[in-house]
Amino acid sequence: MRQLPPLSSLRAFEATARLGSVTRAADELGRTHGAVSRQVRALQEQAGTLLFEKAGTGLRLTPAGEAFRTVVTGALDDLERGYRRLRDAGHGANVHLACGATFAMRWLVPRLSGFYRARPTVQVRLSMTSAREIRDEGADLVLTWDRLAHPIRDEARAIRLGDVAFGVVCAPGYPVRAEGRTLAAAARIRHEYTPHAWPAWETAAGWRIAAERDLAFPHNGLCIEAALSGLGLAVVEQMLVRDDLAAGRLLAPCGFHRFPDGFAVLPAADRPLSPAAAAFIDWLRRMLAEEA
Repeated sequence: MRQLPPLSSLRAFEATARLGSVTRAADELGRTHGAVSRQVRALQEQAGTLLFEKAGTGLRLTPAGEAFRTVVTGALDDLERGYRRLRDAGHGANVHLACGATFAMRWLVPRLSGFYRARPTVQVRLSMTSAREIRDEGADLVLTWDRLAHPIRDEARAIRLGDVAFGVVCAPGYPVRAEGRTLAAAARIRHEYTPHAWPAWETAAGWRIAAERDLAFPHNGLCIEAALSGLGLAVVEQMLVRDDLAAGRLLAPCGFHRFPDGFAVLPAADRPLSPAAAAFIDWLRRMLAEEA
């Protein structure tokens, strides 16, 4: 017989530890402050050790609480992922894809209708990952394309889909000056969480960007919008701005530098590739080849 505390107590403990407040934990869990406080207190009494201590107006974990949080967070994450897969399987064929929000909004979602026409019984569920951290969120496939921000993890497991190409873009009329392989401008638009993207592109493409100042934004989509608004130069992947380039809303004064096999998906390591996921990969590969 397993000797485990109630799941409700573990959820109360995890939320309080993560948020540093019983009040905020109660709001998130839809419980009263008193109910969450009693669950945490009961867990401490059953364990025979303090898990929290006062810290100003809030709470902080004791060393024992910190160690237990690591265990509880991992167990709840595994349980959540397992339940999602169980639920998804019960709802029919589906593909759970983790990818960047900018790629999803600017490239994937506008083209998904083509996949649904070919596979009307398969549903694609998206989880957003970010430049700050590539997370799989229990997904069947993790899509990676930003070679300037992230090397492809687990090269042996990666399924290559096509090349990627990065270049400098700006709004028409934005003042830039080319002197040999140096492009001079007033402002360079930088992603806050990938500061190495500009020097990596300059090294690969053989260009130097001479900017008087940097403007930083926390999201690829915001960097593109800033370029569209005439705020400066941004370095972006060609797929994300293909429509803007075609419509003349953006220009690429240095062209684009191609990175072979940069576009890839990483299948989940803990289960075989499903027929639905394989079909989605084939569709992605065809779409990328058509637009290359």
